[in-house]
Amino acid sequence: MRYCLALDLQPDPALIAEYEAMHRAVWPEILDSIRDSDILHLEIYRIENRLFMILEAGDDFSFEKKAAADAANPKVQEWENLMWRYQKALPTARPGEKWMLMERIFWC
Repeated sequence: MRYCLALDLQPDPALIAEYEAMHRAVWPEILDSIRDSDILHLEIYRIENRLFMILEAGDDFSFEKKAAADAANPKVQEWENLMWRYQKALPTARPGEKWMLMERIFWC
């Protein structure tokens, strides 16, 4: 299954550069948590301060299971707290909501 998600970054070029540098050297524990949740492929793209994530997952993936595993993983929580320094919720996000699932509106 493919999912697409969006999130903004703080509109600060220095913070954006730091965020990209962090993603060129993602902690091994974060990569393990991604793979362990049955995410097969994950890409993040950026234009200005808008991020777009493409997530391809296997049959055992669910956002609920991923959230529960992340909540129980101190290293993932450390990473998420660090990333929140750079990230900015979309205007329609609920309190504490980061990546928002996008709706597919066209395909061919």
